[in-house]
Amino acid sequence: MKRSVLAIDEGTTGVTCLVIAEDGQVAGRAYREITQYFPEPGWVEHDAEEIFERTRDAAREAIAQSGLEPEAIGITNQRETIVVWDRTTGAPLGRAIVWQDRRTAARCAALTPQRDAIYTATGLVTDPYFSASKLEWIIQHRAAGVRGGLDSLAAGTIDSWLIWKLTNGATHATDPTNASRTMLYDIDTHAWSAPLLTLFGVPHAMLPEVRRSSGDFGVAAAEHFGRAIPITGVAGDQQAALFGQGCWNAGASKNTYGTGAFLLLHTGDARPAGGGGLLTTIACDPRGGPAYALEASIFIAGAAVQWLRDGLGLVSHASETEAMARAVETNDGVYFVPALTGLGAPSWEPNARGTIVGLTRGTTRDHLVRAALEAMCYGTADVLGAMRGASGAPLDVLRVDGGTTANSWMMQFQADVLDVHVERPDVIETTAMGAGALAGLAAGVWATGEDFIHSRKFDGFTPGAGRVRAAEGLRGWHRAVRAALSWARDTA
Repeated sequence: MKRSVLAIDEGTTGVTCLVIAEDGQVAGRAYREITQYFPEPGWVEHDAEEIFERTRDAAREAIAQSGLEPEAIGITNQRETIVVWDRTTGAPLGRAIVWQDRRTAARCAALTPQRDAIYTATGLVTDPYFSASKLEWIIQHRAAGVRGGLDSLAAGTIDSWLIWKLTNGATHATDPTNASRTMLYDIDTHAWSAPLLTLFGVPHAMLPEVRRSSGDFGVAAAEHFGRAIPITGVAGDQQAALFGQGCWNAGASKNTYGTGAFLLLHTGDARPAGGGGLLTTIACDPRGGPAYALEASIFIAGAAVQWLRDGLGLVSHASETEAMARAVETNDGVYFVPALTGLGAPSWEPNARGTIVGLTRGTTRDHLVRAALEAMCYGTADVLGAMRGASGAPLDVLRVDGGTTANSWMMQFQADVLDVHVERPDVIETTAMGAGALAGLAAGVWATGEDFIHSRKFDGFTPGAGRVRAAEGLRGWHRAVRAALSWARDTA
């Protein structure tokens, strides 16, 4: 029987489980959706018990489908979402507060005097996105009067919750990649920050032990999957995707093109300077140990195409966009700055709004579609340029994933804009693949990360004759961004 691992990818909208064989092939796959709760405007919650049940059911189905007996489990998860539960009963104190939740915006705004100290320790901007203010809110609003006090409670991100449940309460642990997203973890000392725990009123005893991403996280009890299986790999979703793409050395980067776009640039063992709205986070080295990366998000990527489809009716399906982009030789001077929810890095202007410039009577829907695809590539080039400037790390290759990467015209244009080789994997579930790789390294399924990545196949896009035109287009894009920023900031 082939050696294999079970990879659990617990995301925001659902759980995907893969059984990955030693040859890198996916032998079993299953998915379960997760219920979304919106109790008040700006609040987003998940039922932690449901997350565990859906995870267990999906994992059982994937294992049964594979016909294999996985010898290790890897877990990757939606980051920043926080759960608090009773150590004795295992019952959560209400629903998990999801990373998207904004209920603590006022609290974060009040922390302006502490922002520099928070950034110095954690590499993060002070925002409700991260876990610290959410955990503080739960302590203040749900933990009052708990028998046994706060020390009787356990807190953690979703990886910690799943580890606790699968080990029947034997292990309360997380890994550095998830810890680095809580706004409570010092990424220089690699430990929970005592000053930040005090600032947010979080007892150290509530928090999980931070363990190496590829290593021992306890054993899933036999009752869950028919046999006891060690948990040997854990990473937050974006860092797992980085690892799953084989990006574990300085200069390697990946971009996930989804509704928005998540970019990570691996910077090696030394913490990069950061700044400019870029986040510094913990990633993994080739053996699953801690390393550093810069991270940034483009708020609108594939969502721009969704808007052209649903809002304007210019396309019926996203798959049509490749042929439409090829149908015109150039963008004909049309640029679309898709700031539908503001601009993120490197401009950081929340008041910016979607802007289309360069329209003429000769403009067609093909030009608008091409402009939307080009915008994703230009935005990626801007962010990666800022990352290189902040870190000094080279950019050797960009590996890509996400649904939009099916558009080969856009991937070639991305290579031309960056003047860097772009690689697209054969298996798009790179977060689950990364979790599986981390687990398999610790369990000996793969001797090295290279052994794992050699089982993968990549389509390559090499910068070509379009580089000159792409460089000219990038200058036009910057002019369009300046127009959008000017409109946003001119309130007269």
